[in-house]
Amino acid sequence: MKMDSKKIALEICKAIDAKKGENISLLGLEGISLLTDYFVICSGNSRVQTQAIADHIEKEMGKVGVLLERREGYAEGRWILQDYGVVIVHIFLEEERQFYNLERLWGDASVVHYGDDVEWF
Repeated sequence: MKMDSKKIALEICKAIDAKKGENISLLGLEGISLLTDYFVICSGNSRVQTQAIADHIEKEMGKVGVLLERREGYAEGRWILQDYGVVIVHIFLEEERQFYNLERLWGDASVVHYGDDVEWF
């Protein structure tokens, strides 16, 4: 079964939430970026937590047949990038997230905070 990019993004958000990732945001990049359809951005409180979030996402996505294409920054755990093709995940320590501020950098993207009571999907 092939999952569409919105469903993949939602499954990733659920995996992050299960590991207590904070401030989960989805940036809709369809029509804005040729790289990907969505960014999923979240924060962790420690390197151990950011790595645990990354591990859990990879495990959960593997269960539904969505394989990780590329991963960067895992050893340092300050900003872990996971590339699933149509969805790119950014797992930050909070100070790194504030510094890079991807939400501002991609200001044209629609932004939805996971857990908000909105009909995004």
